[in-house]
Amino acid sequence: MAKKVVLAYSGGLDTSCIIPWLKDKGYETIAVIGDVGQGGDFEKVKEKALKSGATKAYCLNLQKELIEDYAFLALKAGALYEGKYNLACALSRPVIAKHQAEIAIKEKADALAHGCTGKGNDQVRFETTFRLMAPQLEIIAPVRIWEFKTREEEMDYAKKKGVPVAVTKKSPYSIDTNVYGRAIECGILENPWNEPPEDIYALTVSPLKAPNKPTYIELDFVKGLPKKINGKSYGSVEIVKALNEIGGKNGVGRVDMIENRLVGIKSRENYENPAGTILHTALNDLESLVLDRETLHYKPQLSQKYAEMIYYGLWFTPLKEQLDAYFNKVHENTTGTVRLKLYKGNCTVVGRKSPYSRYKEKLATYGKGDVFDQKLAAGFNALWATPFMK
Repeated sequence: MAKKVVLAYSGGLDTSCIIPWLKDKGYETIAVIGDVGQGGDFEKVKEKALKSGATKAYCLNLQKELIEDYAFLALKAGALYEGKYNLACALSRPVIAKHQAEIAIKEKADALAHGCTGKGNDQVRFETTFRLMAPQLEIIAPVRIWEFKTREEEMDYAKKKGVPVAVTKKSPYSIDTNVYGRAIECGILENPWNEPPEDIYALTVSPLKAPNKPTYIELDFVKGLPKKINGKSYGSVEIVKALNEIGGKNGVGRVDMIENRLVGIKSRENYENPAGTILHTALNDLESLVLDRETLHYKPQLSQKYAEMIYYGLWFTPLKEQLDAYFNKVHENTTGTVRLKLYKGNCTVVGRKSPYSRYKEKLATYGKGDVFDQKLAAGFNALWATPFMK
């Protein structure tokens, strides 16, 4: 009896070749297609998997789960890898891998497979999740071990096996998209001196072509979660899509960075994250209004750790779960409204309010109504300097 393997399947050239390649090695393949908002006709992708030799294909809509159970937790954590990347693509890996492992257990499979290379981060994100959720299963990474050296060789193999592959001019870029954001690499971007050309962008217009008048929006948060835009309530996926559209029209959300990959190399990465940029900017500012000083100063240390754990594929680990408990506590009072100004690539907070605001105008003002007792300052200053005096 053939061994059964469950494959994370996208329908691209690599995974299209993996199914017949595994069949040649004596495996029966079940394809798992995760809809995380990348677009496309998933019925056709499913049909292609079956025509390529898969015995069964699952197509799962994971957009809501990705936003509510992954992206919004990272938002509450203030998780930006190396201070820039909101981890949109990295967050999609554990949700896909989790369902893949669950299906493998349900189908009594012998192995799990993915189409990642040995150079990137995704292999670690998939395989760490596999090992934590289904350690008894074999892990197969065909792209790391198969005989094909070029895409042309893969296309020849696909043709030989009767696998339908669209013969089109290959984009020079490697692109990964989901409902929360978009990542672009390769091509001329591999030279860090080259300015990114406009043709790499799909979610954002050039700031030069953005409207000449700023767009103002008001975002309402409840306990750290976005709920309304300009007073109108949205569901989790819908609010992300709406902010992607609003931010994209104003050229907001482009990131160009030199990134330290988990495997030890540096890579040049470009991202489009209109919604993520707006949400992180707004929530971070609301925190400054409602959090006490010590919490506000301490939180960034854990935010960095949380971002690293996502990037390193450590979503299903004890420390990450413990950090979620911390950030949930932090956000007990991050309820309020933030007003933002979007203008030619910039996202600026211009107003904020909250029923839990710690800002006291009577203490801060230099005008009438000042209740700050300045006489206390002399003693405070004397005590403050005492530990440092010789």
